[in-house]
Amino acid sequence: MIRQYKLKDYNFRLVLVLIVLTSIGVLLVGSADPSLQKKQFAGMILGLIVMVVVSLMDYSWILNFNWIMYGGNLFLLLLVILLGTDANGATRWISIGGFQFQPTELSKIIIILFFAKYFMDHEEDINTLRTLVKSAVLIAVPLAMILQQPDLKNTITIAIIFCILLYIAGLSYKIIGGALLIVIPLAVVFLFIVVQPDQKLIKSYQRNRIMAFLNSEDDEYSDAVNQQENSVMAIGSGQLTGKGLNNNEVASANKGNFVSENQTDFIFSVAGEELGFIGCVAILLLLLLIIFECIRTSLRAKDTAGKIICCGVASIVAVQGFINVAVVTKIMPNTGTPLPFVSYGLTSMVSLYIGMGLVLNVGLQRYRTYREVEKS
Repeated sequence: MIRQYKLKDYNFRLVLVLIVLTSIGVLLVGSADPSLQKKQFAGMILGLIVMVVVSLMDYSWILNFNWIMYGGNLFLLLLVILLGTDANGATRWISIGGFQFQPTELSKIIIILFFAKYFMDHEEDINTLRTLVKSAVLIAVPLAMILQQPDLKNTITIAIIFCILLYIAGLSYKIIGGALLIVIPLAVVFLFIVVQPDQKLIKSYQRNRIMAFLNSEDDEYSDAVNQQENSVMAIGSGQLTGKGLNNNEVASANKGNFVSENQTDFIFSVAGEELGFIGCVAILLLLLLIIFECIRTSLRAKDTAGKIICCGVASIVAVQGFINVAVVTKIMPNTGTPLPFVSYGLTSMVSLYIGMGLVLNVGLQRYRTYREVEKS
């Protein structure tokens, strides 16, 4: 449902930051792989259009269809398992008219919308065992389907986002403390098991990435280690101002193909090499500004659902941004997580812009009251 709003309430600061950051991403993708630049630019334009349309819709009206969205999400994830396109040993994409679509990226936005309404409806009993168990079951179903692809990184990312949503909804600190006392030992046990050669919990390539991080001097994992080491060298070689976009130096990690997937997962290494320390700081500041504007909007939201939506979208940018930069700087094992609004990927780009459209709408809706669909 499209509604009329006052232009002065529109958050043009957020829109400007998004355009600047995405434009930098288009330039970096073009430098990494010129053949993808037009597609990335088209994704940016499509994302902006979708964002504007979503921002003018009544998010309270959209939330009334949360169970339909939840079912549609499961249907898309099931299609991936049954009819998905395989690439590099993983089935995460659906081919539609010559284009590849990754439902998991859209799934993050749908999950945020669903639980925004669900947690608001259970605002009074959020800390009861019944509500917590129901919530755990509802998130476990899509997580299991995503893990089946297999897509461990997005499974972990969405699980973290869910925990953030639960906290924003009002989860008791006593429950959080109790959960940490259980989760931390389990994480240690999990790590101990997965480093064993005959473990069955994760795929062999996923174990190799962890082992490469823990045993970087072992020749067995040299290929995985070299990827991250070359990324760190590329970032350092840019020094303060970088070598410039589209430079043709033979020793360039970008042009010399010393860093694979530099248009997606390792786009930050391209930024470090070609834009230098200043360029990297600029990207991080822009990401931080986006997160800040989302949180700022959440504080002015008219209801709990709006607050959860804003914080949920902010958490996607924060979690994925942190993981991506941590990987390319060798602080974490390689996960294959893209950098929001910068890495190549049309599904990710448009999904993030949908999320930003919802944040903009929450800002426009702050003076209104919650509306339910009239029941006949």
